Amino acid sequence: MKSFQQFIRWTVAGWTVLSLAACVGLEFGGTRVARDGPLTVSGALGQVDSTRDASLRLVIEGLDADTAGRPGRALASYQRAVRVDSTNAFAYLALARHHLEASSPEEASAFLDQARSLFQSSRGLGSRVDVWGIGLRAGIDRQLGRHDRANMRFEMARELSPEIWDDERLSSQELR
Repeated sequence: MKSFQQFIRWTVAGWTVLSLAACVGLEFGGTRVARDGPLTVSGALGQVDSTRDASLRLVIEGLDADTAGRPGRALASYQRAVRVDSTNAFAYLALARHHLEASSPEEASAFLDQARSLFQSSRGLGSRVDVWGIGLRAGIDRQLGRHDRANMRFEMARELSPEIWDDERLSSQELR
């Protein structure tokens, strides 16, 4: 009976890992780590149009304010970035990171869901972007006490980008 229960647990765990991987767009058997690292906010400049660039610059301003310990100013910059371009997924990603740092996992989750939706609709998902969502979702899980899920997601994030997720935290400068 005990071995059957272990078999069921391992089967459920395996399916959970595969389901999570499918949800975040990971590929098994192919190269999962982008050669040039995750796409940062600065790296996204110049890829769409001048409105997006203006919004991205506001996100960078916010990330710099977060680094300087001015969370109110950072939040205002992120909110302005969304007003300038409501389709800028990086603005929502920065808001998710900001709220996670402020120990507001529910708000972080809502902004992360919005970022993922926008990345998906622009076909911008892939390992260069997925790494942000996987790690932030792991942080949200950790704050909500879902440690098994958090551990599994942090492991995936570390595989994609160990230099960022080794400490299980996304700093504003790492996203910048």
